[in-house]
Amino acid sequence: MLADAEADLTAFAAFPREHWQKIWSNNPIERLGREIKRRADVVQVFPDRESVTRLIGAVLLEQHEEWQYGERRYLSKTSLQRLTHMLHNDQHPRPDHHTTTLNP
Repeated sequence: MLADAEADLTAFAAFPREHWQKIWSNNPIERLGREIKRRADVVQVFPDRESVTRLIGAVLLEQHEEWQYGERRYLSKTSLQRLTHMLHNDQHPRPDHHTTTLNP
């Protein structure tokens, strides 16, 4: 079963090594879910679907701004510039299978 999922499990290896620690897990998504739940618990009752959508949008916007402009950038500016340079020069990153291959 793991052998069938190897491409998905090692997809992070296609990015620069300095990104690996940040993108190999789904922790940021789980953190967003917890923050949305925390804020929804405060409100308790939403009058309509649009108000739920606005709450989720506000949480996502805040997280985006923190990752882009805050003191705690999710990915460093230097590493993002390196990745952008690679992509603009059509140097698509390739997985380093030597260090990421799963053992059968």
